[in-house]
Amino acid sequence: MKLIRFGDQGNEKPGVLLNGMRKDLSKHFTDWDRAFFQSGGLNEVQKLLASHSTLPDIAPDTRWASCIARPGKVLCIGLNYSDHAKESGMPIPEEPILFQKAANTVVGPYDPVLIPRKSTQTDWEIELGVVIAKDTRYLQSVEEAENCIAGYCISHDVSEREFQLKRGGQWTKGKSCDHFNPLGPCLVTKDEIEDVHNLPMSLLVNGQKMQKGNTRNMIFNCFYLVHYLSQFMTLEAGDLINTGTPPGVGLGMNPQQFLKEGDIIELSIDGLGNQKQVCTPA
Repeated sequence: MKLIRFGDQGNEKPGVLLNGMRKDLSKHFTDWDRAFFQSGGLNEVQKLLASHSTLPDIAPDTRWASCIARPGKVLCIGLNYSDHAKESGMPIPEEPILFQKAANTVVGPYDPVLIPRKSTQTDWEIELGVVIAKDTRYLQSVEEAENCIAGYCISHDVSEREFQLKRGGQWTKGKSCDHFNPLGPCLVTKDEIEDVHNLPMSLLVNGQKMQKGNTRNMIFNCFYLVHYLSQFMTLEAGDLINTGTPPGVGLGMNPQQFLKEGDIIELSIDGLGNQKQVCTPA
């Protein structure tokens, strides 16, 4: 299944993508949120779709919202691609590097990226997003982790490098500016992904390819991350994990390159769709 959400900000509704067409499920479900996932809602959607019920179309000009409701937590993994760690001039981590983004950074896949006031180093980062299916704590093995995942999506971990690295070394404040996590277009359930650890991914800025990678180059894979994080905190249904970015970020270029007003960013991951954003002043 490919779950979507649609509608104006603050009035988003749940839907599904069927044969390339967006369908409205708001008469059957409230939202793709913690309560939905925790109650086994994915099975209910599957039953509804199997019943061949006629579902209303969504008007083509309707805004694409983030593919899940505002999560309780956005957990992010730094330096999780061996080739990205190399370009950053940093050693391969022995354990996952964890930081958080504010949950209100999550917006739609085609919403603008807002360049913060006084920003000089807003940067791009394509990532695979993992959405948690049920409340999860103290998993006993990595193998258990796959059953705790609802699905996968494209996640754009936008970063302001000066805020992140030069203003007291606070990663959170460099990651949590408004609109700094476009998400979607779809949450693709795990049964539709043959091998989540072999997905090509790319990011373009103004038509020029900046990032090209593959999830097989993760240092810590999705299942390991879910197991690892569950040892420190409860992962709640609907939480989002951003699993790290491949090489090609602006910070790692020589000379460095950062986003400015009017720049167009395009992201894609095989099987998960595409995103497109225009950079706009905050």
